[in-house]
Amino acid sequence: MQKLELTQAPAASASMIIRKPPEEVLEAFADPSVTTRFWYSRSSGRMVPGAELRWEWETYGASVQVRVEAVEEGRLIRFQWGNYEQPTLVELKFTPQASNATFVEVTETGFQGSGDDAVRWVNDTVGGFTTVLCALKALLEHGIELGAVADHHPV
Repeated sequence: MQKLELTQAPAASASMIIRKPPEEVLEAFADPSVTTRFWYSRSSGRMVPGAELRWEWETYGASVQVRVEAVEEGRLIRFQWGNYEQPTLVELKFTPQASNATFVEVTETGFQGSGDDAVRWVNDTVGGFTTVLCALKALLEHGIELGAVADHHPV
């Protein structure tokens, strides 16, 4: 096998148009009473600048520490999550589109470890955030709770 090398730090990204205004889409991520309907099952609080939160996925018996760096109304949420010695950075950007739609872009950076580890992590992240965005789209546009995140990795 040919030796493969990374020439730059990897980044994971996923994106989707959600046919709701940016303020409403951002609020779905910021307000755990909405977010628990499409992503995690429990949060210790709302996403506001400076918040230190704990998110749980009860289906998987998993949790993560989250540190919110920025929330710009209708435009951006930025947070760090994971192991605080080696957290990754996630940016959610909300760009207005015609007809009260929003283009949501999720980017995660700061992956550590070997090239193999980083590639696995990026792959999992892209799949995970794509699932989250599909579940959000179904909820906000059609009022349907897909349960897609819980079904993403059956236990």
